[in-house]
Amino acid sequence: MKYIFVTGGVVSSLGKGLAAASLGTLLELRGLRVVFQKFDPYLNVDPGTMNPFQHGEVYVLNDGAETDLDLGHYERFTNCVLSRHNNLTSGQVYESVIAKERRGDYLGKTVQVIPHVTDVIKDRIRELSDESKYDVVITEIGGTTGDIEGLPFLEAIRQFILEVGAQNVVNMHVTLVPYIKAAHELKTKPTQQSVAKLREIGLQPQVLICRAENPLDRDVRQKLSMFCSVSEKAVIEARDVEHTVYEYPLMLHAEGLDALVCELLHLETPQPDLADWRKFVERIVSPKKRVKIAVVGKYIDLQDAYKSIYESLTHAAASQDCGIDLKLIDAESLQDGTDGQLKDVAGVLIPGGFGERGVEGKIKAARFAREHKIPYLGLCLGMQVATIEFARNVCGIKNASSTEFDKNAKEPVISLLEEQRGVREKGGSMRLGTWPTKIVLGTLARKIYGRDEVMERHRHRYEFNMKYRDRMTEKGFTISGTSPDGTLAELIELRDHPYFLACQYHPEFQSKPNKPHPLFKGFIQACLAHLADGAPRVASDPLSQRRVQPQELVPQR
Repeated sequence: MKYIFVTGGVVSSLGKGLAAASLGTLLELRGLRVVFQKFDPYLNVDPGTMNPFQHGEVYVLNDGAETDLDLGHYERFTNCVLSRHNNLTSGQVYESVIAKERRGDYLGKTVQVIPHVTDVIKDRIRELSDESKYDVVITEIGGTTGDIEGLPFLEAIRQFILEVGAQNVVNMHVTLVPYIKAAHELKTKPTQQSVAKLREIGLQPQVLICRAENPLDRDVRQKLSMFCSVSEKAVIEARDVEHTVYEYPLMLHAEGLDALVCELLHLETPQPDLADWRKFVERIVSPKKRVKIAVVGKYIDLQDAYKSIYESLTHAAASQDCGIDLKLIDAESLQDGTDGQLKDVAGVLIPGGFGERGVEGKIKAARFAREHKIPYLGLCLGMQVATIEFARNVCGIKNASSTEFDKNAKEPVISLLEEQRGVREKGGSMRLGTWPTKIVLGTLARKIYGRDEVMERHRHRYEFNMKYRDRMTEKGFTISGTSPDGTLAELIELRDHPYFLACQYHPEFQSKPNKPHPLFKGFIQACLAHLADGAPRVASDPLSQRRVQPQELVPQR
């Protein structure tokens, strides 16, 4: 078993997760079996209760674990299917240690960071390596070297390397090499200081991933090599990619990273076959056609809040040799009406979310898509607002609402799950993880999926109230997917609409570059058909953020 530890220095958001995922892509294409872990130093047990503005998207795994968005990078870039064992936080570590102390497992001993906390961290690494079905374990340490929260994790790595042997480990440090315009030169001192911090703890990186705006010339590489005690060929340049994060593995391969890591770990592998990956990237960079899609959400100002949705749209569009112009619309701006904001789009997507803010704007966006026959895709809350809109404006249920927004709603077409009524604690208490959905024969959903049952990932508390099913079905509202026992609505569509689909689950968590999710693929196809039917072509709109612009897709986090 071989191990790669990825740390970061100087500043946060340098792209440790993408560097780890990209290296995993290259090693997997060399025929190696790769698995990932993410260690996060924050004291939250998981990111499930964090505001997306603070932490970005919460990524849900098959077993229901609410995890860091970097695990989304890992699953998208490789064939890995991860679980709660692949994400560890300081909160989980200390929760485990304190539980053991209360049980008496440490009876008679003083409980300390070393060895008790570090032992828990090392045990989590061993859990994966003991399964012996992998060749390489890649472990990313969150935070920035020097942060007090991260010290126990770095100490645990130091101990672990001693136990498994340095010949079986590569330490990869992602760092910043800033360009000072006034001096017209790249500065290596921040990286030197960051590596010095690591060496104080007892860790010596063998590879430097250097984020820089300008190319690293020979002098800079030699200087970093000498002062950081790494081989010159192990100073890897990582500039902002030009179009898409999926260029990142190609860039690192061109720098020789995968060959170097295999050499350091004494692994004999063939050269990676990057033909399919290159083809995928070429379709993103130079698509034959384009569509404009509106994403109406609450956290539009933060790119990472809807990370998996944006990537899923990219995957689906590339499969159709299509580019996307994203029009990101704050739902609150639609509270008083759409004001023409949706008139030039080929599709409307409403993502999930929690709380009442912006809901009326989302309802108006769903109505606009329904009335103007614009392709619509609703995810989680996006299904619920579409249901409320249809109930109010088609079925005449004027007071239709959700008990999430109004506990005393007179017409709760969306209501709390029965098993959720007694829940008081917020963390990890929703309907989470992968659940089966039965697809109804003869529906659009059945045509899109091509199967009668699918497995999808969930993260929600509220459901469609089946008491309203008959009233709404009469008017053209179709429940095209249910739980196996038929008691829960998982997927809805409208009979008299070319593409109006909304699901209670989160399909964005299962899309991959060369295997787009069927709902996203169908949505893009419907958007293209909408344009072909005579709808306005994409206009030049300076406010619309193009999906493939460099500022949108730099390799960060």
